[in-house]
Amino acid sequence: MILQFISRESSLILAVTPANMDLANSDALKMAKEVDPQGLRTIGVITKLDLMDEGTDARDVLENKLLPLRRGYIGVVNRSQKDIDGKKDIRAALAAERKFFLSHPAYRHMADRMGTPTSRSVAVTSVVSQQLTNHIRETLPSLRSKLQSQLLSLEKEVEEYKNFRPDDPTRKTKALLQMVQQFGVDFEKRIEGSGDQVDTLELSGGARINRIFHERFPFELVKMEFDEKDLRREISYAIKNIHGVRTGLFTPDLAFEAIVKKQVVKLKEPCLKCVDLVIQELINTVRQCTSKLGSYPRLREETERIVTTHIREREGKTKDQILLLIDIELSYINTNHEDFIGFANAQQRNTQANKKRAIPNQVIRRGWLTINNISIMKGGSKEYWFVLTAESLSWYKDEEVRAGKEGFGEGGMLRGRADPMGSPAACLFWGRNVYKDLRQIELACDSQEDVDSWKASFLRAGVYPEKDQTEAEDGAQENTFSMDPQLERQVETIRNLVDSYVGIINKSIRDLMPKTIMHLMINNTKDFIHSELLAYLYSSADQSSLMEESAEQAQRRDEMLRMYHALKEALNIIGDISTSTVSTPVPPPVDDTWLQSGAGAHSPPPQRRPSSILPPGRPPAVRGPTPGPPLIPIPAGGPSSSSSSSSSSSSSALLFAANNDPFSAPPQIPLRPARIPPGIPPGVPSRRPPAAPNRPTIIRSAEPSLLN
Repeated sequence: MILQFISRESSLILAVTPANMDLANSDALKMAKEVDPQGLRTIGVITKLDLMDEGTDARDVLENKLLPLRRGYIGVVNRSQKDIDGKKDIRAALAAERKFFLSHPAYRHMADRMGTPTSRSVAVTSVVSQQLTNHIRETLPSLRSKLQSQLLSLEKEVEEYKNFRPDDPTRKTKALLQMVQQFGVDFEKRIEGSGDQVDTLELSGGARINRIFHERFPFELVKMEFDEKDLRREISYAIKNIHGVRTGLFTPDLAFEAIVKKQVVKLKEPCLKCVDLVIQELINTVRQCTSKLGSYPRLREETERIVTTHIREREGKTKDQILLLIDIELSYINTNHEDFIGFANAQQRNTQANKKRAIPNQVIRRGWLTINNISIMKGGSKEYWFVLTAESLSWYKDEEVRAGKEGFGEGGMLRGRADPMGSPAACLFWGRNVYKDLRQIELACDSQEDVDSWKASFLRAGVYPEKDQTEAEDGAQENTFSMDPQLERQVETIRNLVDSYVGIINKSIRDLMPKTIMHLMINNTKDFIHSELLAYLYSSADQSSLMEESAEQAQRRDEMLRMYHALKEALNIIGDISTSTVSTPVPPPVDDTWLQSGAGAHSPPPQRRPSSILPPGRPPAVRGPTPGPPLIPIPAGGPSSSSSSSSSSSSSALLFAANNDPFSAPPQIPLRPARIPPGIPPGVPSRRPPAAPNRPTIIRSAEPSLLN
């Protein structure tokens, strides 16, 4: 708990340590050192000065000469347990403390900085108040800038609450209209795009739908690849079944139509999947827009429910329309299309295919792939830059396309499988050895989407999935009849016709799908929000129940408004404070490495020095010979001793000479240091001990006032 308060940069730390313990091991000073390593906020307070051993004092510590702190120390004397049990009041304790500092020879010269001139609390309070005032003046500029930044950040949130009137009967109606209109504007901006509040972290709303239209949907169409072997086998079956028992002389049109319709039906799955993806993005957009209605939970739930229900209704109509488009394509095979190659061109394509092989390879795809064959790659998997063309697959150590030593020829089969480490991978199997002891290489991608994309690219390059061994054997047996050259020519011709017409259908579907979804779903939803949502809200529930504010939101609003007004008031108060007053600068740094010496460190022993100044009104207690004159020279005209022996005079001379150096060791003389007189409550007559025999008691005229 202490660290919670002293860790604040705007606070001053009072490190209180008793005088009768080792200062170097003070827990208070060590804790202050942790949070204030430069000592800018730490003030030392030394207590129990009256309980130190006889002949010792904390003068060097209080003068900041021993174990120094940057802001120094303050000495105080508290009430003892005996004083508390004796019902000693505060005034008497303050008077005793004042008398202690004024009468003690080691502290009287600094009594104005200790518990004096009137009391301990006044001295500590005055010093702390002065330093706190200086500290506040130093921290005001940073505090003002911090408050201003907080106020600016709150103004954006408080703006919507400035016109909030709970007692206004029309408030709920106005708020409902405003929120529904704002919801429609936000939804349209997220779909159509806008220049304000642009999300720079991720795609959202219309941008994600556009990506579905022009990236994901074409990719799904490419994934609907057909097996070249199966396609040729189906074409040959269709031709033979149409001819029946007769031997056909010409290529039948019905075989072409049957194969085309079978391929067009396969387009339904990617088209319906595209609709599902767009619906999911629309629902996510609606949820993001309704997040601003969090102040009214019932209104948010109803708005989200109504709009989502409408989107689901439009989903059915949109899918029906898309299926209708595909049925329309199936209803009539237009072989007179301008992009259709026709029968003559299909036959010529076979001869042109050989000529195209002489043309340089067209690059189909480039990208990074990882080769996982441990036996090929020494040291584990490695990443290479792959270049896929219509005739070869090459890889390099970097992106520079150069003549590499490694590569494949044309032909092969592709099969996807799971990588042992869990990442998707693809294996290429070739008709000849890639390396000396291997007939395959294993390629890995970063994601399943990349694997699908590379598979589609390999399909474009003529690399098809590998069939099982049993299927391959069955196919080899079944394809024995296809060795007829005339049938082979017919199969190749229909194959070219199917490829041309399916390309036309794909082009048409890719163009009509975004238009259909935009018209039947997205634009219709925008019109519904602007024109019919408010009516549905009025009919779904009571207006007052819709606009019931949550308790959390009401508490948050009140707290925010309170904080906003408190910040404004704080800035006004700071603006009224005069910062031009001359303040005491922060003391210069001191050597406080003694605080870092660890728990085993010990402070130097307290200075043991004889009392150079006798307590006023009390003679020293002596043993043996009578002491000589006082330690401090008495001014001319003052009282002096009338009789003394030569031995006592010599002892006094030694004491006086020794006291010229305040830091010298005490002389070895049979002299008992003077005790500090106990505190005497006001009004109680003091009891003086009897004077030494044959020695008059010396009382100075100015000192009796200190005992009163």
